[in-house]
Amino acid sequence: MRGISLGPDLLAGLTLWGVLVPEAMAYAGMAGMPVQAGLYTLLASLPLYFLLGGSPVLVCAATSSESIMMAAIIAPLAGGDATRYAALTALLVCVTGSIFLLAGLFRLGRITSFLSKPVMTGFTFGLAIYIAASQLPKLLGLPRGQGDTLLQVVHLAEHLGRCNPVTLGVGASALGLLFLLERVAPRLPAGLCVMALGIFASRFLDLGPGHGVDTVHAFPSGLPSLAFSWFSLADMKTLAPAAAGLALVAFSQALGAAENYAGRFGQRVDVDRELTALGTANLGSALFGGLLAGGSMSSTAVNVQAGARSKVSTLVSALMTGLTLCYLAPIFQGLPEAILGAVVMHAVVRLMKVAEVRRYYSLNFNEFVLCLIALSGVVLLDILPGLVVAVAASLLRLVLYSSTIDISVMGEIKDCGVTWVAMSQHPTAREIPEIRVLRLEGALFFANAEKFRSAVVASCARPPTAKTLVLQFKANRRLCITSSDMLLALARELQKASVRLAFVDLSADMVRVFRRSGLAALVGEDRMYQSIEQAVADLQARPTDNIDFM
Repeated sequence: MRGISLGPDLLAGLTLWGVLVPEAMAYAGMAGMPVQAGLYTLLASLPLYFLLGGSPVLVCAATSSESIMMAAIIAPLAGGDATRYAALTALLVCVTGSIFLLAGLFRLGRITSFLSKPVMTGFTFGLAIYIAASQLPKLLGLPRGQGDTLLQVVHLAEHLGRCNPVTLGVGASALGLLFLLERVAPRLPAGLCVMALGIFASRFLDLGPGHGVDTVHAFPSGLPSLAFSWFSLADMKTLAPAAAGLALVAFSQALGAAENYAGRFGQRVDVDRELTALGTANLGSALFGGLLAGGSMSSTAVNVQAGARSKVSTLVSALMTGLTLCYLAPIFQGLPEAILGAVVMHAVVRLMKVAEVRRYYSLNFNEFVLCLIALSGVVLLDILPGLVVAVAASLLRLVLYSSTIDISVMGEIKDCGVTWVAMSQHPTAREIPEIRVLRLEGALFFANAEKFRSAVVASCARPPTAKTLVLQFKANRRLCITSSDMLLALARELQKASVRLAFVDLSADMVRVFRRSGLAALVGEDRMYQSIEQAVADLQARPTDNIDFM
């Protein structure tokens, strides 16, 4: 708790409360749950993250992308039964929280590194488009269409003539005011201000019954009771794969938000601690009948901009949320649904990072394409298939990068003593006659083993002819069976071509594999050297020495 300054943290907590309450209510609607479920989430997630989390400013709350994913997962299983919907939602949050907790306890935080930043940006951008399309019916006063994002947009376009002009006016005004307040008064809780105006206008102008504007119904006051319900193993098995994908997306966003501000506060993110904290927070949310809680990027940014310096600000927000549930719940009755839709639309615009996508295009076209693949997967296939596409795109990137071979031909520079360098980077470097030294820039493993063999054979065939080949494996600490078998076959191939083979910079594990596989006996124990200098000096001293390959 070092560095607490109560004044700024109290003010930041009140500001954050003004943002979280309307967003939580809106996200509950997106998830297909009653509006109070969003507030129940805050009541559990904020205090539990305060106790266990590591980031001083991360806001552990429901987010737009995770809420819409929950709806996509639960709706087909609930069959229109509200009670079953709530029970399955609690189970999904519980399973996802358990995945977080187990991953933290077993230190599996490194798994998130398999989702590259461009792929996550594309996936999040696609989610933003999906969410925006899902909120347009609220702003237009139209029923929501069926199918993927494009079909929903087509449905709305076909029924534009039937939209409620009053609902459209309320939604458009709220959205415009949100953007205006964000620009002219960034520290003002714009969402809360717009909600207050909407409630006043709804009651003064009789927007609900009088003009056909959908409004928020009354929800119970008071703190939540435990919402645990019995579930079947079949439901758990059905939800487990979706929960794993949901956990991966939620934690990737939380980790991104935490790391974005870690440097500013002189801290490093403990990935496994964050997993444990998020897991506990979600188990608490599930018991209260809340939503999935992750790391809200937008709310975290609001927290920092409001002057937060410690987790005290989130604790203040949690206390204010409790007061809202106990004493302020009746005030929200009559709030137009269009305003909640506007709050969500305003939030998801931040996820549409057009400038970031353009930056990918200018820096690396391949990663730009992967970003578009992830984005298109969500828009064209729906959220869960889109998640699969995003993960597949990241794995494809990993495979493409890891299977690439980069081999440097090494030469010596004698200006300041003998130094061996890559000849492609140092034109003055020269090879030793009849000795070719090759260094693998990266690790050798099953995905690139055959490419490595082909590249080595091709290098030996290029002039000037080399009678001795020295292979340096500076980046390899271990050796897989595929690579070991490949090197054994390569040694025999070079033997037939009357080329001596030697190795440099072998780790203890590689030496062990060489001996057990028979490669050390084939090449010779004395052909495994500590450095290039040592190898070249020894091989030059015995130019006619021939290895008796077996």
